[in-house]
Amino acid sequence: MISLTAAAAVAAFALGLVLTPGPNMVYLVSRSVTQGRRAGLVSLGGVAAGFLVYVAAATAGLTAVFTLVPALYMVIKVGGAAYLLWLAWQALRPGGTTAFAPRELPADPPRRLFTMGLVTNLLNPKIAILYVSLLPQFADPERGSMAAQILLLGLLQIAIALTVNLLLVLGAGAIAAFLARRPGWQRAQRYLMGSVLAALALQIGLYRPATA
Repeated sequence: MISLTAAAAVAAFALGLVLTPGPNMVYLVSRSVTQGRRAGLVSLGGVAAGFLVYVAAATAGLTAVFTLVPALYMVIKVGGAAYLLWLAWQALRPGGTTAFAPRELPADPPRRLFTMGLVTNLLNPKIAILYVSLLPQFADPERGSMAAQILLLGLLQIAIALTVNLLLVLGAGAIAAFLARRPGWQRAQRYLMGSVLAALALQIGLYRPATA
């Protein structure tokens, strides 16, 4: 059984992570604004499936795989950091974009919406780092099965992430309309998002997993 301290720490980290702009937020908000709440909810279903893939892999020993094949971990880390830097540039460059700015997107069918949500989450470097590096640190061998503890911590993170993302999907249109009427707020949100993404990319790029 996981400790209350571990659960609280993971919950706090999960909340901070989901509130930080990233690939999942950009995709869900963009889809919800341009194609409606239903499309956003279907996309969120794909994101949820991606979380389940990660928690299943972590429970099965994903961390051990990356320990045995460090080059694979490095590829994910460098690729994820580069992707976040690209998103940061899109927000910070002159005439850049914001996650809440409506874009002309094709009205994709539900299957494609679900698939894109799944792929976006699976390629999300924030989530990869979370499951590869963070969750195992809060599993205590003295408290029973490591796999069971990682599973419970992963499910806790998923519950928090899906709740916040659901609120974003439901409120994306109102937030976009609010920002559209206030260009100053929109610029501030864009610069904040770009700065946070750049800082996160730097953090991921410099991160060194703890070794036993």
